[in-house]
Amino acid sequence: MTDDAILRMSGITKVFPGVKALQDVNLVVRRGEIHAICGENGAGKSTLMKVLSGVYPHGSYEGEIDFDGEPCRFSGIRDSEKHGIVIIHQELALSPYLSIAENIFLGNERAHRGLIDWNRTNADAAELLARVGLDENPVTPAMDLGVGKQQLVEIAKALSKDVKLLILDEPTAALNDADSAHLLDLLRGLREQGITCVIISHKLNEIKAIADSTTILRDGRTIETLDMEKDLVTEDRIISGMVGRDLEHRFPEHEPTIGEEVLRIEDWTVRSPTQHERLVVSGANLTLRRGEIVGLAGLMGAGRTELAMSVFGRSYGVGITGRVYKDGKEIRIKSVGDAIKHGIAYATEDRKRYGLNLIEDIKRNVSTAGLRKLARRGWVPDNEEFRVAEGYRKSMNIKAPSVLAVTGKLSGGNQQKVVLSKWLFTDPDVLILDEPTRGIDVGAKYEIYSIINEMADQGKAVLVISSELPELLGICDRVYAMSAGRITGEVSRAEATPERLMQFMTRYDEEQIAQ
Repeated sequence: MTDDAILRMSGITKVFPGVKALQDVNLVVRRGEIHAICGENGAGKSTLMKVLSGVYPHGSYEGEIDFDGEPCRFSGIRDSEKHGIVIIHQELALSPYLSIAENIFLGNERAHRGLIDWNRTNADAAELLARVGLDENPVTPAMDLGVGKQQLVEIAKALSKDVKLLILDEPTAALNDADSAHLLDLLRGLREQGITCVIISHKLNEIKAIADSTTILRDGRTIETLDMEKDLVTEDRIISGMVGRDLEHRFPEHEPTIGEEVLRIEDWTVRSPTQHERLVVSGANLTLRRGEIVGLAGLMGAGRTELAMSVFGRSYGVGITGRVYKDGKEIRIKSVGDAIKHGIAYATEDRKRYGLNLIEDIKRNVSTAGLRKLARRGWVPDNEEFRVAEGYRKSMNIKAPSVLAVTGKLSGGNQQKVVLSKWLFTDPDVLILDEPTRGIDVGAKYEIYSIINEMADQGKAVLVISSELPELLGICDRVYAMSAGRITGEVSRAEATPERLMQFMTRYDEEQIAQ
């Protein structure tokens, strides 16, 4: 190894049944740097890190790992952690019913003669929380924390293990801008303390802001490693390496054909299901027209998802009031089934928890929302279900050997295509897409944008909820902004700018503050 390298992975090859996930991958990480790993979904990023951290033990892959000056053959996660390698997965692994302190030292308890020393446990946890900038009582249950704070608890847990190399898989995927900025500042601080970090992320602006080096993977192979400062790396340069081609335009060109109004929401108000006195949506008014892509912008907690879910079969909130009009006639929606019957579909922001059955195959996932279309006298012909799913697999370009492939094994982009297929099969007039490209690489995003354009060209009205302003500006014909439960602005595509939307997204009045 070179003097400044803490890690060298050489010739790493990992094969799953029928799939070569990694092929002769090489990775060198310098001591005390922040090293980013980029690639499209399915490029092998997470698999490579699981090899490094012992999730896939030595013997299940080919190649060599040298860490901190010596060859390593990890038999499991505990083995890699003994050497100072700690991985934080995208799906956080905290136990919701245990306290912050209990989570930090779970499996690494502060004990004396077989008994846990709770005073030391809480005191040591408080020191670690201060180190990561989290002002919380160590006895607070993890379930009472937001995702951003849970991420900090995971980092505190890593620091308790004398970490030398910290691996973070999509650490800001579910965070708002403020939490993301805090996390990136924390990583800079860890770098100053001599801790090496490897970060997997699709957010190229964050990589450009924080990474010292970036390794690009494509189709399970190492493409190149870039010195971010020396090579004057741009986002377009990273994209070119990831997808194997230049993406001159990140958003497909689209000329809309906008028709008559299809959906109108008037004076829509929703109360919190746990705090009935609190309005999460207040007097919202919104219209959608056929062939139109409408955006809904807002900061975390603005009420965007709550608005969508409450309209879609009252699947969120209590004390809901207001009116919904479809094609000019008022409709009553009391359940998800009612929403589907009225031609309204909603693709959730959390596809893994609420959008898909990950242990089922593609076929079952595609048909699940539209079984009534397939049913014959109470049963569903398997050949018809297969035919429908196969049609969507081809038209949506879902990368899987067949519709019998388990959905949980697909990449994030392909899972999202399955979600969209499921709702398109219900033949909706209105399709609400909540964070449709979250956790998806730039190549797959382009495909999703193209699918959204096709939906609009078919005469459907599409409402896109997104935390990424460039995304809304790139694909939407019109954008609403929300703040503290209220619609605070509406702008056309020609008038929309990040600055103007942010003004609307941060607009508060005395009545909103009082809520």
